[in-house]
Amino acid sequence: MASNNKAVGVLAASTFSFTICFAIWMMFAVLGIPIKKMLGLNETQFGLLAAMPVLSGSLVRVPLGIWCDKYGGRIVFFLLMLATVPAIFLISYATEFWQFLVLGLFIGLAGGSFSVGTPYVARWFPSERRGLAMGIFGAGNSGSALTKFVAPAIIAAWGWQALPKVYAIAMLITCAIFWVFTATDPSHKTNSAISFGAQMKVLGDRRVWRYCQYYSVVFGGYVGLALWMTKYYVGEYGFDLKLAALLAACFSLPGGVLRAVGGWISDRYGAYKVTWWVMWVCWVCFFLLSYPQTSMIITTTRGDLKLDLALSPTVFTVLLFIVGTAMAVGKASVFKFIADDFSDNIGAVSGVVGLAGGLGGFILPILFGALLDMTGVRSSAFMLLYGTVCVSLVWMHYSFRPEAAAAAVKAQAKA
Repeated sequence: MASNNKAVGVLAASTFSFTICFAIWMMFAVLGIPIKKMLGLNETQFGLLAAMPVLSGSLVRVPLGIWCDKYGGRIVFFLLMLATVPAIFLISYATEFWQFLVLGLFIGLAGGSFSVGTPYVARWFPSERRGLAMGIFGAGNSGSALTKFVAPAIIAAWGWQALPKVYAIAMLITCAIFWVFTATDPSHKTNSAISFGAQMKVLGDRRVWRYCQYYSVVFGGYVGLALWMTKYYVGEYGFDLKLAALLAACFSLPGGVLRAVGGWISDRYGAYKVTWWVMWVCWVCFFLLSYPQTSMIITTTRGDLKLDLALSPTVFTVLLFIVGTAMAVGKASVFKFIADDFSDNIGAVSGVVGLAGGLGGFILPILFGALLDMTGVRSSAFMLLYGTVCVSLVWMHYSFRPEAAAAAVKAQAKA
């Protein structure tokens, strides 16, 4: 009973801490809009600014996952959060583009908390409950929605410089809460004699690369859209910052909160089936979202007919909500794959897969901006995502078909 209480305490405190970390990691999704106006940035520069924390948060995931295996998740998670506080605070005093980029790299360390928290939480639960536990922890992705609710109000009341100061204080409080309500189990550490190179041998397993591709879509796509959608609403529909952030949260919130549901579904129906259907749902939605606002003149027997095609804000938001829900489930199902296939090396594998997803989240906003600068078509962002989902569906089909055939032959032989 005491062990179960510790597990629940670890899960609750870790999920809360990850939520705050993710909110801070995504701060430029809102904060970047007034900064863009102040500095006169183009779309590509805005994409780089928004994505810079994602870069460092991705690159540190592999070593953090390995350190979590070696030293224990509690101390690594705590020190990681503490290390971000100075950079968060200093954002208030930045005045040049390069200063925001450099500080953004340090703020990005908060995003590495996922690769620490995932194995830290997973090891407190038996395998049959691990998918749900990791899904609950992963619901901390809803920190992206938290930023969209809180940040516009703070900026409107006290100016954009106040937001980093508030977030720095919030991170310090979170550090204290995490340390008080979590615990350490020495048996969760792996053998300290295992070298970095030995743990990185997981890269030789084709399954790891497969899961990297899936996660770059469901998590990388989620991060990229979470950073881009507030600005998209402002530019496409002319909404003000508060309304744009609120509507963008309709994507971010289910994309985070429902990850716990995704963990439960993955435990019940299996990671493959769940991931397969997630990709198909995203494929359909991205196809519809990628169609730009269009005006056509059609020549008929009765004269010219003008036809206007466009997604209304309501339809657009509903489709985004569906995508956010699907991605939440997909993020959990991919990590169910990892928990099932690499139960003895979760930290290293989750770090590699998390790196791939994070790099997707870094590259996508920059590509969104570059495509917009080149084409002038805002929906080109969804055209790009549609292509990435196509790659995943093809890869899944050809990867699992031989495995299914082998399983069928084996079952027939037993019969």
